[in-house]
Amino acid sequence: MQKLNDFSRSLIALEPDGTLIAVIEMSLSSWLVAGIVPGVERQPLKKLAVDESALLKLLHRWREEAEKAGRRIERIAVAFEAGRDGFWLARWLKARSIEAHVIHAASVAVSREHRRAKTDRLDTELLKRAFLGWLRGARDHCKMVDIPTIKDEDAKRPNRERENLVSEQSRIINRMKAALIRLGIRGFNPKLKRATARLDGLRTPEDEPIPPNTLAELRRDMERRRLVRDQIRQIEEARLERLDHAPGDGPHAMVRLLARVIGVGIETADMLVHEVLSRNMRDRRAVARYAGLTGSPDESGRKRREKGLARSGNARVRRGMIQLAWRFLLHQKDSALTRWFRARTENARGTRKPMIVAMARKLLIALWRLVREGVVPDGVVLRPAQ
Repeated sequence: MQKLNDFSRSLIALEPDGTLIAVIEMSLSSWLVAGIVPGVERQPLKKLAVDESALLKLLHRWREEAEKAGRRIERIAVAFEAGRDGFWLARWLKARSIEAHVIHAASVAVSREHRRAKTDRLDTELLKRAFLGWLRGARDHCKMVDIPTIKDEDAKRPNRERENLVSEQSRIINRMKAALIRLGIRGFNPKLKRATARLDGLRTPEDEPIPPNTLAELRRDMERRRLVRDQIRQIEEARLERLDHAPGDGPHAMVRLLARVIGVGIETADMLVHEVLSRNMRDRRAVARYAGLTGSPDESGRKRREKGLARSGNARVRRGMIQLAWRFLLHQKDSALTRWFRARTENARGTRKPMIVAMARKLLIALWRLVREGVVPDGVVLRPAQ
């Protein structure tokens, strides 16, 4: 039985005479499709416009060529690299009985030549070799990405939009403060309710009012910040409404359970559930690896060194977990994880920052077990259930 989220190899036996294999090199303007057609000696290569219907017709035409050559095609396997097009094409093909896979782009081995040739045709050859090895069951020829449903993808949008809006709000505030500092005005807080009314009364060290163009720019920035703040509030209110409307829904139940942990807010719980905890991870190592919280050793001969975090996983989860680990130390002082961290860093100078990463990794695994198995981490205090 195939393990959960184990995409390093295919466990379905490959029958070369009955399987049509195709890979797609995708770009904004065109798709280059390369195939391996049973019974046909040539390996066809076709450039298409960005059109899923034309792709389907091409696959059916190749199947007809194989059947004319005396091969009965029972399986059509298509693969392409994960990119800006997302997963819609894989879902569209699966709905039409085409086996579709999305290859993790970083898992495809490439030449290490200093100036290697790179064209779409050569890229399709690389994809074909990697995909064919994966279909044969050879481990780690390449790795596939889990294809989410459109509902799962949409559930991530509010948290990601809020993150972008919070960053934009910070940029606006910093830009306003920088404009005022250039005039010698310090101590002005643009986040106050009466900040707009106070602009007219501000004076430079030369006892001059703010120049008219700068004042107009500051007012426009105030309006932008107000709009961004209102949009953030709308996202947060809509999230709470969804949680109250369907509290027993799978992801919503996970969010409510995580939010009971003192130190974990609704925003962090929502991010963790939709980005990592709702996925069918194989084991605790897969959870830590997905968050990019594992190490990257460099060993060759007698050389042994650690290059730091792999950072190959989800950057949002990694940032959120490191921030949560610091908060966890403040709000869960009697937990086993906090005691472990203090014992490791109490008498060792310069170890708090490296050890907080290990703390974040352990905490993420503990939260994963909490939502999956209901195991409360040792010493962790929960809020009363509502």
